[in-house]
Amino acid sequence: MLYPLALAAVIATAAWPALAADAIVGTWRLSNGETVDYRPCGGSFCSTVRTGAYKGKTAGTVTGSGGRYTGTVVDPSSDKSYEGRVEIAGDKLTLTGCVAKVFCRSQVWTRVGGAG
Repeated sequence: MLYPLALAAVIATAAWPALAADAIVGTWRLSNGETVDYRPCGGSFCSTVRTGAYKGKTAGTVTGSGGRYTGTVVDPSSDKSYEGRVEIAGDKLTLTGCVAKVFCRSQVWTRVGGAG
């Protein structure tokens, strides 16, 4: 039966523009000058380090919308994963990674090129 597969393809295609227009999509600059890209991947947003010593490594995967996201944050220097969240306000992205929801660290990144 091909109908369910065709329907799934239509739904996935229809969701792509909504994900691409989301606030998290784009390139973000860290305080050290390196950059990270967030792009749609499946029903999530995946991040990839674009410049610096960890170029090509992942920085995590999150889901959400409207400037609030949750998921996994990866420290590219150690490849350790943490429970994380991302909040966006204007051209600022605050990335927080936590161990056991208690011990948390945050970084503030700035959108490259201004708001979309």
